[in-house]
Amino acid sequence: MYRQTITRLVKLLPQGRMTLSTTARVMASGDTGAPRAGGSRADREKSNENLGIKIREREKLNELRNKISEQHEHLNRLEEHL
Repeated sequence: MYRQTITRLVKLLPQGRMTLSTTARVMASGDTGAPRAGGSRADREKSNENLGIKIREREKLNELRNKISEQHEHLNRLEEHL
């Protein structure tokens, strides 16, 4: 039913107009879409983001070190009991 309606509409269009067709976007391999933003603002945002990531990673490492030291203390206490 839709096909019949569309074909009738296409026949009614004047020949100089674009018909109801679509074109697929074609990208080369490796293309990701929009180009990378440049300038000092983009660099500043990137450095701020990297700084935030480093701070979070440092906090996680400190937490892991604390957990490891607590586990070592616990193991030492267990060895004393044996």
